[in-house]
Amino acid sequence: MKEITGFDASDIEKNKVIAALAYLIFFLPLLAAPDSKFGKFHANQGFWILIAGIIVSYILRFIPLIGGLLNGVLSLGLFVLIVYLAYNAYSGKAFELPVVGNIVIFK
Repeated sequence: MKEITGFDASDIEKNKVIAALAYLIFFLPLLAAPDSKFGKFHANQGFWILIAGIIVSYILRFIPLIGGLLNGVLSLGLFVLIVYLAYNAYSGKAFELPVVGNIVIFK
């Protein structure tokens, strides 16, 4: 994952809690801090994690026997990724997800 810089320090300090919560409720920064570029960045990342998790989970449920096990591993992996990214958002850092991270939905 590539670290993204260039966010305003006051924006980061003011909205880091909202940005961290974006990984649980992706649209929260859009409502609570609509002018925050830092918050919107993390809302975008949280959105893509949600979409990827739903799509992969849906596909895995059609694989007999091993699909359930893989779905459990995926859920654990997503949980660890969400905790890691939320911690980094709270620390004032921003990491772009591979593949979909550069697709901006919320500007």
